[in-house]
Amino acid sequence: MYQEPKWKSYIVKLDRPLFTPQQCDDIINLGQSLPKDFGSIGNTKIDSKKETNLKIRKSFVSWILPNMLPPAFDRIQSAVNSVNTNFFNFTPVTIRENAQFTVYDKKGHYNWHMDSNVSFQDQPFVRKVSMSVLLNDPKEFTGGKLEFVSDGHVMELNRGEAVFFASFINHRVTPVTKGIRKSLVMWFNGEPLR
Repeated sequence: MYQEPKWKSYIVKLDRPLFTPQQCDDIINLGQSLPKDFGSIGNTKIDSKKETNLKIRKSFVSWILPNMLPPAFDRIQSAVNSVNTNFFNFTPVTIRENAQFTVYDKKGHYNWHMDSNVSFQDQPFVRKVSMSVLLNDPKEFTGGKLEFVSDGHVMELNRGEAVFFASFINHRVTPVTKGIRKSLVMWFNGEPLR
């Protein structure tokens, strides 16, 4: 009988913040200076299936290219390498997509979803690992909880803290009821899962 090793986990919160408050401010300022769009559903990189459905997702996004924040991207790549080695044990993963600066204002949310597609013909790169970093102080908003797998499985994050998870894990951001939630989201790609 096969069993997964006890050290293995597909949802991993770092034991210390990935970014300092100043680094979070730098990312926020950059994200807010870039063109923003409604958060969409579907793969906007390879097809025309981009869809805005406010019942499923209500957020604003901006795209941060790696050359805009090289030290931050290096820090993120180092962190995902460590998490992958120590918990996921996937083949190596790397950054192949731009980072998403995401803003959820009042009633902003993203219903249950996975970051990888079940139809791989619609996915240009194999997303194996996803990351979410809370950029602002959680005291600045209510609601906006990051939940995994099912209702009530909340990942509590403080400013600058990151959670890495397998991209096939079901997750959501609950509606913001007051204030604004700001995050940095990234995906890491590698060889097909086997």
